[in-house]
Amino acid sequence: MKKTQTNIRVRYGETDKMGIVYYGNYALYLEEGRTEWLRTLGFSYRYMEDNNVELPVVNLNINFKQPAYYDDLITVTTTLKEIPSVKIEFYYEIHNQDGKLLVTATTTLVFVNSTTKKLMKAPDYLLEKLKD
Repeated sequence: MKKTQTNIRVRYGETDKMGIVYYGNYALYLEEGRTEWLRTLGFSYRYMEDNNVELPVVNLNINFKQPAYYDDLITVTTTLKEIPSVKIEFYYEIHNQDGKLLVTATTTLVFVNSTTKKLMKAPDYLLEKLKD
């Protein structure tokens, strides 16, 4: 399935008193990975929102293996698990600059019509890009 890698430098404000990334910030790293994954297809969340599609997260699962520290250069690898229907699922791995596996995670998002607030199927423009 479609896979991308996104590099992120850990900022001081993302860490706790011990210089370790605060656990809640990993959700932001995963979001950055998803955003860049979409960009590699040629469009963005903004494009989807402008076309009446919202993508709320309905499930987030994170497994912490090793900590990330201030100033680490981490790589978020984002992989689409399967062709989406009304939901889209991603698998992630986060490694540090030394190649150590820090985190594995999954997210599930659903496609919602922004006007009706009802579930909808994945937009055709997304499915078309995934066929390539």
